[in-house]
Amino acid sequence: MDFARELQAAQQMVEERLGQFFSGGGLEEAMRYSLLAGGKRIRPVLTVKFCQAAGGTVEEALDFGCAVEMLHTYSLIHDDLPCMDNDDLRRGKPTNHRVFGECVATLAGDALQAAAFQTVLSAGGTWRHGGGAAKALAARILAEAAGFQGMCAGQYWDTLGDGKPHTLEELTEINDKKTGALLRAACMMGVVASLGRRAVDDSCMDAARDYATNLGLAFQIRDDMLDVVGDAEEFGKPIGSDVSNEKTTYVTLLGLEACEARVLDYTRRAKAALKSGAWQGDTDFLAALADSLALRNR
Repeated sequence: MDFARELQAAQQMVEERLGQFFSGGGLEEAMRYSLLAGGKRIRPVLTVKFCQAAGGTVEEALDFGCAVEMLHTYSLIHDDLPCMDNDDLRRGKPTNHRVFGECVATLAGDALQAAAFQTVLSAGGTWRHGGGAAKALAARILAEAAGFQGMCAGQYWDTLGDGKPHTLEELTEINDKKTGALLRAACMMGVVASLGRRAVDDSCMDAARDYATNLGLAFQIRDDMLDVVGDAEEFGKPIGSDVSNEKTTYVTLLGLEACEARVLDYTRRAKAALKSGAWQGDTDFLAALADSLALRNR
C-alpha cells in the first residue's frame, strides 16, 4: 500500500471510532461539534502507526489515539476562546464558542479532557488482561503532556507570559511544550500500546520521543509560515492572525527562507531518530509522514 492510501485508511479508522463517542445532546453535542470538525488526525495516526512499528496492531492503539485527539480538541476549543486567541474560525467552521457560547465551549473543552483519560483507562484490546500497566503508563504520559509541564505551560507563555517579545530559544521552548508535548505523547503511547505483544524496548520509546520532538518543531515552524503565505480557505482559519496579535513567530525572527531550511532540518532529524529504535515492524510510513508534513499547505 502506498503512503497516501495507508494514511487515508488510518484516518478513516480513527474517524469512524471518534464518531462512536458523545452521541447525546446538550454538552455532548458541543463536544462532538469540535471533535468531528475535521482535521488531519495526525496525532491518533501517529499513535496507531507507532504501535504497529513496535510490534502491535493498529486496533490495539486506536482508543489511545482517540484519547489524544480528544485532548487535542479540548486545547483547540480553549485556544480559540476570547480570553486567549479570540478566533472565529477553526478548520473552516465557526469556533465552538461562536456556535454554543463561551460557557458551553469552556465546559465542552473540560469534558473532552476528562473523556480523554476515561478513554485511555477504559481501552480494551488483545492485551486487556495485561493491559492495566499499559493503560496506567499511557495515562501518565498523556497527563504529563497536557499539564503544567507540557501543553498548558506552552500555552501560558505563548498567550500570556510576560507580554514581551521572545527570543528564538524561548520560542523553541514554548513550541516544544505547546505542540511537541502532545505529539510526543501520541507517539510514545503508541509504543506503550504494543505491551501485550512484547516488553517495551527503551530504544523504541526514546526513538518515538526524539522523532516527535523534531516533528513538532518542524510542524510549528510550518504553521508560522502558513500564517503568512497560506490560503485562508485551505488553512481553515484566518491568515495573518499572528501578525495582527503582534506575536513573536519563527517568521518574524528568521524570515521565510530560513524557516524553510529549519523545517527540512528538523524533518531530517525526525527521520534519523527512527533508526535508533529496535522495531519489530517497519517505520517507512512514519518517515513518509514527516516528509508530507514538511510540505503541507494546511
